[in-house]
Amino acid sequence: MISIEACLAEHSVAPAETIARRVRELLCASGSVHEGQFLDLSLDQALQNELRHVRVADMSSSATDGVCMSTAIHVHRLYDEEAAEETADDDEDSNIAFSMWTLPSLEFDGLWESLIYDEDVKPKLLRYVSAAMRFSELGVDSRVISWNRVVLLHGPPGTGKTSLCKGLAHKLAIRMSHRYTQGHLIEVNAHSLFSKWFSESGKMVLGMFTKIREILEDGDSFVCVLIDEVESLTAARQAAVSGSEPSDAVRVVNALLTQLDGLRRYQNALVLTTSNLTAAIDPAFVDRADIKQFVGQPGVRARYQILASCLIELGRAGVLATCGLFLSFEDLKPVLPTPPPTFAVVQRLEVNNPSELGPKHSMMLYAIAESCDGLSGRALRKLPFIAHALYAPDADGTDVETFLCALARGVQHERDARTALHA
Repeated sequence: MISIEACLAEHSVAPAETIARRVRELLCASGSVHEGQFLDLSLDQALQNELRHVRVADMSSSATDGVCMSTAIHVHRLYDEEAAEETADDDEDSNIAFSMWTLPSLEFDGLWESLIYDEDVKPKLLRYVSAAMRFSELGVDSRVISWNRVVLLHGPPGTGKTSLCKGLAHKLAIRMSHRYTQGHLIEVNAHSLFSKWFSESGKMVLGMFTKIREILEDGDSFVCVLIDEVESLTAARQAAVSGSEPSDAVRVVNALLTQLDGLRRYQNALVLTTSNLTAAIDPAFVDRADIKQFVGQPGVRARYQILASCLIELGRAGVLATCGLFLSFEDLKPVLPTPPPTFAVVQRLEVNNPSELGPKHSMMLYAIAESCDGLSGRALRKLPFIAHALYAPDADGTDVETFLCALARGVQHERDARTALHA
């Protein structure tokens, strides 16, 4: 099965059924496709006028000549709106309880595709939500088989957990556009729930979830509730038990857990949570999470792909003169010597014709990726900026090999800076 996402242009008024039919015809005419590919809309002038883009979202198997017959086409429109901010009560001086985006959102378009992991984290999350929604649709008795539609992503900082939640919410709004007219992402400001006036905190929690339930009562909307750094809530209860926090903190966290339990009766609700400190998460919350997915630091494969995507973007923007496609990790790995050569060794390789530049540049990038062991995805995506700011020529249009040398120096700069922090 292949999932195709057809994104409507802002002015488009064409029926979704018509768009889906023409996209299927375009897909059949395109032949084999690959995941992440944008179909060439210039082949169909009518579609070009109606759509922003058509993306091959994911593929469960290799494309074949019959691929157009086993395709799910999701026609959707992007909302270009800023997040609405809500307080927990009617007091204008209250802290912001949550921010809410209407989905699918232009702000999150492409976010899911930009996240790169060594393991199949993204497909696993999509399968989980698909199963949870199917159980709800079939009326499976939750008293016999329990599922809460609660996801917990945990791991070190900078690994993209929050972005993964936002990208997942956006992706689900697209995938379920045939069932729900729109989606909402509600990002809870966990720290605001603990008022400086502790007696008010419980009321803030109740007020916030009252507003969330009002949104959920609209059965035409799919709602994802995101609680970032969920340990900040559960740790408060642990601190209260030890006597270092007022007992009101216990009541607030208990109220929050009770309200989360209340969301189970809404089939259109999904709770997404993240944590950097798993030891601080209350066991009562862990029990509520259906999936507890670890999101770790990227391995060499993911590091290579992340850096390659960064350089390709610099080429698109004109920072680099040209930047062809790097070899895929799977194609590069078999041709690497054992042990893999260092960056300095690859740099000295002689190239006799332009066609050999691709493998050489790919090996240089692989050597850089090897040297980035322990860096988070967030840190990796900053390295090209550091390299350009400190070590690349001032003028745009730098050649790829020169920039790769600057990138290698940027990695060493980042490592030295981190060592100095702990000196």
